[in-house]
Amino acid sequence: MSVLDIAVAGAGAMGRAHIALIAQNPRCRVCAMADPSEAAQALAKELGVPWFATLDALLAAVLPEGVILATPNVLHVPQALLCIAAGVPVLVEKPIAHTVAEAQKLVQVTQAHQAKVLIGHHRAHSPIMAKTKSLIDEGRLGQLVSVMGSAMFYKPDDYFTQAPWRREVGGGPILINLIHEIHNLRMLCGEIVEVQAMTSNAVRGFAVEDTAAITFRFASGVLAVFMLSDTSATAKSWEQTSQENKAYASADDDDCYVIAGTLGSLSVPTMRLKTYASKDDRSWFKPFECSAIVLDREDPLKLQMDHFLDVIQGRAAPCVSARDGLQNLLVVEAIAQAASTQKTVRLL
Repeated sequence: MSVLDIAVAGAGAMGRAHIALIAQNPRCRVCAMADPSEAAQALAKELGVPWFATLDALLAAVLPEGVILATPNVLHVPQALLCIAAGVPVLVEKPIAHTVAEAQKLVQVTQAHQAKVLIGHHRAHSPIMAKTKSLIDEGRLGQLVSVMGSAMFYKPDDYFTQAPWRREVGGGPILINLIHEIHNLRMLCGEIVEVQAMTSNAVRGFAVEDTAAITFRFASGVLAVFMLSDTSATAKSWEQTSQENKAYASADDDDCYVIAGTLGSLSVPTMRLKTYASKDDRSWFKPFECSAIVLDREDPLKLQMDHFLDVIQGRAAPCVSARDGLQNLLVVEAIAQAASTQKTVRLL
C-alpha cells in the first residue's frame, strides 16, 4: 500500500491536531509544512520535513498528494485556489471562507475544475450523527416535526484576553461556534429556508453577543429552536456531551438536541429513544416505550482524515462539499442579519 504525502498549511491548534492524526494513520505522512512562524519552522524541523513560509512556495518546490489548510479564515479561499490550480486535493478547515462572496468564488472554481475539495466540518463524520440520521431516514421517529437544540457553555476569561478580536465584530458565538450546529441541523433536517434571531450581550458587555435565541424553518416544514451562549454555566453543548473531544469535561447524562417526529423522539447524544407502542394509538395520555440506542463513539477528526485520503484516491466524493460549506456560511450570515434587523431572513 502506497503512503500518501500530505502537506499541512498552518501550525496552530488545528494544524497540529491534523499533524498528530496523520502521524497515527499508516495510510499517510506529513511531507511538508507551510506557516511563516518560528514555531512552525521548529515543528517542521522536529518532524524532519521541509518548511516553507508560504503555501505557494511549498507548491513550487513540492507536489504533495493532498493539502490540509488550517490557516486563518481569510486565507482559505486563495490557498484553496492555489491547490486547485496545482491539481492537488485539499481539505479546507471550516468555515469555507470569511465572506459569502469568497465562498461562492471557490464553489465556482471547484465545479469548473471538478476539483477534490473537502470542507472540514468534522462532525459530519461523527458516528453519533450517522446513527441519528439513519434512525430518521428509517422512519423511526415518523414525520419530523421539530428540533430543540442548544450550544450552551462557559468560555473562560482567558479565551478573550488571548485573542481580543473575539470581543469585537467578527467574533461572538454566532460566527465562531454556530456553524458546527448549522451543518448538523442541515444533515438531519434538510435545507434551512428562514431564520429569526434575538441576541444579548448583557453578561460580558462586549461589542458582540454572548447569547442568542434562534428559530429555523426548514424546506420540509420542520421548525427548530436553538439556544446559543458562551456564558451559560451548563453542559448542554455538543463538546460537553458527545465525548468525542477529550479536552472537554464530559456530561454523559445530558443532551444538546431533542428531535421529535409524529411517532417518537430522540435525545442526542445520549440516544434515548421514546416511541409509542402503536402507531394507531398515539396520545399524550399514553406511555412511551423507552430505549437507548447503542453506538460506538469514535473521533470524527480521525474519521475525517480517512475520508480525505479516500477522496484523494478517488474512492469517495467529498461528503462535505464546497457548496455545503457555502450553504452553512449563508445560514450563519442570515442569522447575524436577522439578529441585527430583528426581521425574518429568508434564504431560499
